[in-house]
Amino acid sequence: MHNDKLIGRMVLSKAGRDEGNFYIVISQIDENYVLLANGRTKTMEMPKKKKLKHLVLTNVMNEELRNSILSHDKNTDLKIKKNLKLNGIIEEV
Repeated sequence: MHNDKLIGRMVLSKAGRDEGNFYIVISQIDENYVLLANGRTKTMEMPKKKKLKHLVLTNVMNEELRNSILSHDKNTDLKIKKNLKLNGIIEEV
């Protein structure tokens, strides 16, 4: 039962070591778990697994980013990082 409506949505971690960090949902494993990336420390190759109950779902969704994730574009990590930066979430490195 995979639900793709969360893919590409920005989320905020509300529990754990990464509390307060923003991520983009790149995959939904089941009704309880998703895989997250931020383009820098958590990439498409090494995403973070997190329970949905430990996340705050935002209304921020980028269709271009979503399509990039679904098509497994090689520049997706860069697009994720750029999207978070444009929303004022991360600073430039």
